[in-house]
Amino acid sequence: MIFAGKAIVFNNNNKYSDFKDEIKSVNREGFDFLYVKNESFTDGDKENFFHNMIEIASLCEKKVFVEFPLTHFEDMKKLYYANVDKIIFTDKTTLDASVIEDGRKRFKEKLLVSFDDFKSKEITGEEIDFSSLNNDNDFYLLFDSKNALNIIALKNSLSDKGFEINTLKPRINWSELKKNNDGLIPVIVVDYKTDKILMLAYMNEEAYLNTFKTGLMTYYSRSRNEQWIKGETSGHYQFVKYIKADCDMDTLLAGVSQIGVPCHTGKDTCFFNDVLTSDSKEKNPSKILDDLYKVIEDRKANPKEGSYTNYLFDKGLDKILKKVGEEAVEIVIASKNEEPKEIKYEIADFLYHLSVLMVEKGVTWEEVADELSKR
Repeated sequence: MIFAGKAIVFNNNNKYSDFKDEIKSVNREGFDFLYVKNESFTDGDKENFFHNMIEIASLCEKKVFVEFPLTHFEDMKKLYYANVDKIIFTDKTTLDASVIEDGRKRFKEKLLVSFDDFKSKEITGEEIDFSSLNNDNDFYLLFDSKNALNIIALKNSLSDKGFEINTLKPRINWSELKKNNDGLIPVIVVDYKTDKILMLAYMNEEAYLNTFKTGLMTYYSRSRNEQWIKGETSGHYQFVKYIKADCDMDTLLAGVSQIGVPCHTGKDTCFFNDVLTSDSKEKNPSKILDDLYKVIEDRKANPKEGSYTNYLFDKGLDKILKKVGEEAVEIVIASKNEEPKEIKYEIADFLYHLSVLMVEKGVTWEEVADELSKR
């Protein structure tokens, strides 16, 4: 199978923001992965690289491979926690084979491999010598940052010539779906991390197939009678993470990574007009923690007299840390008691104080959940 990637070279003078345009092109132009080649060798340079890789990996919606000269076991550990998908060690790696093997066992999800294990070919011109490609092996096609090739067109050319390319493939054919009288199917779009409903749109067959081909949510506009890529004008792209069909096969549910906001009004959902509200209490844990965070965040920005939350902020970080520690101990004590139900009260107190600490340090629940999802 052939994979198409974009390569960038990172040295000690770079920071992640230098590569934002390249990362955006990887996200939206049909690339399969971002290949980061590191040229930082001093300990200080490497620390700068590790810090920036966290940002690069979080910005990139596709897989991130890092070519790196491993010199310490900690190098593997830090790249692992930067959430890269593959660590590729070079001939400048000085670690013993036994240390690398230990790393493979501990960080097996990251599949540490030698650069020599790759069947790779760098393409820098418009003309491609297809005869140089062996369809029996895996190739990672690297494109330098100055290349202007149309990756989707390249993949189509490779496919036409009999090469197996890496692409999203629907498990359900368009013909198996039940369309409405206009030949369309409605798509409910949700945030794949939070399940928050973002919008409703429609697909025809072309939009359906192009969504899989590009990885970008593509719809059919009933008012304009044309296909449209979400974010093509606004930059608020939706990268597809999953698509499900309902029991009747007449509605799709798409989980996406939303860049910016989904609604043309600037709202974070198209569903914001209340038709009916009730007095029922919210029970969704994620929503409760998110709402709690927002209340605490508002208290910090707009202090309220007599607020316990503002009392904690006024006292400062040491007081907040003391309370987090005390509440953690209370959970331990409650766990040792014969009545286990008491634990829920102590956990609730702990989560409140933890939320105060998170607001103080600028860490969100979404960031924590994102980190947990990668482990």
